[in-house]
Parts: sequence; structure tokens; C-alpha cells
Amino acid sequence: QHHQLEQQQQQLKHQNQNQSQQLQSQQLGQAQEHKQIVAHSRTIPATPHNSTPVATNKSVNSVAAATPEGTAGAEAANAEPEVEPEIDIVINNVVCSFSVRCHLNLRDIALKGFNVEYRRENGMVTMKLRRPYTTASIWSSGRITCTGATSEEQAKIAARRYSRCLEKLGFRVRFQNFRVVNVLGTCSMPWAIKILNFSERYKKEASYEPELHPGVTYKLRYPKATLKIFSTGSITVTAASVANVQAAIEHIFPLVYEFRKKRSPEELEQLRIKQARAAS
Repeated sequence: QHHQLEQQQQQLKHQNQNQSQQLQSQQLGQAQEHKQIVAHSRTIPATPHNSTPVATNKSVNSVAAATPEGTAGAEAANAEPEVEPEIDIVINNVVCSFSVRCHLNLRDIALKGFNVEYRRENGMVTMKLRRPYTTASIWSSGRITCTGATSEEQAKIAARRYSRCLEKLGFRVRFQNFRVVNVLGTCSMPWAIKILNFSERYKKEASYEPELHPGVTYKLRYPKATLKIFSTGSITVTAASVANVQAAIEHIFPLVYEFRKKRSPEELEQLRIKQARAAS
């Protein structure tokens, strides 16, 4: 019985070996057939002139690359598209004015109010708030101007708080005629600007006098805004509203883009220092 078992095991081993050899021979045969098919497909003759060949994108690119003009076109096509830089517009100051429609006794405000400074030579009182951090100039006629806000919403909140403070001091306050007078915004381009060439190109709108001011003054009619353009790439905009500030920067960006230049290492260091200070 033991001898019979050994014979059966040997027969199974021989059968497995024969099956593996057959599988290997089949795989080799399939690989050779695939190579022959691939070689035959590579040596297909060209289509005759009468027929209309179908050109793929790869063939067009290869034909275009044969000529010097084609090489430039292929490089332009293969080149990655330029990423448009993101420009952050920072609103530094929003000036608003409103009226309380009553006569204000500046001496009483100076004696009873908080965070108040009486400027007798100017005929007004200055009052300050911490939240939002703003300063109001108050005249006896009831007209008040508020500066220091960073948005139109903050300016309106500050104006209402000033009128509430005056109401607590005993004045019959009526909050009216609120309007945003002026908005100051700044932005920094990711490159320096050739302001001399820029001022020469746009002589009607731009004026550049380096003896008086280091930047170019550019005036827009619509939207009504005044821009100060500096060689470092920073631009300050003065307009009647935040929307006008954004519209002015969108208008000036393509004009300034033509006169861009790389920044010097000193300017890059100054920018890094400014960014570090702003972050801290």
C-alpha cells in the first residue's frame, strides 16, 4: 500500500509538471503572436494620395514640430497656462458723515462725555470709540464726521453709537443724512511697475512729478476715483465707495500689467518685513 501511494504521488507530480509546461508554452505562443501583430501594425503602408487620411492631434503636433514655426506653436500649446495672481484689496479707512438735527453744546459734551477732547481753536469736539475703533469730529451745528472704520457697515454702526452717546448726554438726537463720503483702499501687485513708461503712455489721465511725489497720480472719470501708483507695485485708491475702489483696481490692473518688471532683492526683503509685521 505504501508503495502504491508513492507511485500515485509521482504520477500527480508528473501531471502537474506537464500542465505547467503546457501553460508556459501557450503563454509564449500568445506573446509571439502579439509581437507579430504589433510589428505588422507599425509597418502598415501609407494611404494613397486619393484617399483622405484622418489626422489625429498627435500627428498634427508632429507635423507642426517639423517646422521652426511649428516648434514655437507646439511649445506654446504644451506650455502650462499662467496662473492669474490673486490681489487682496485692503480697506484702510472709511469716512462717513451724518447729522443729529439739533444744536450741540460742545462745552457740555467736553465736561460730561467720555473719551472726548475739546478743540476750541477749531470749534469742534473729537470723540473716540474702541469698538469699532473710530474717531468722530462733532460740530455745534449737529454735523458729525466719522473716520477710522474699515467697512461701510462698521462706519454705520459707529455713527449710531456716537448718536446714542450724545442722546445719553441729554440732547434730542435724530439720526439722519448718513452717507459714506470717502473710502481709502490699498493693494500690492505681485511685481514692480515701470511708472515712468506708464506715465508717458497715459499722459491724459496720469501725472508724474517725482520732485513733488514719488508716485504716479492716475484719475478715473468712471468710476470716479484717484489712484496713486508706486514703482514698488503698491497702489492706493481713493473713491466714494468700496465698490468703486474694487472697480478702479480692476480697471487699472490690465494697464499696469504691460509695464511690470521683476523686483530687486532689496524690495523683496522689504516686502517680507512688511508681511511679517502685518502677520504679527
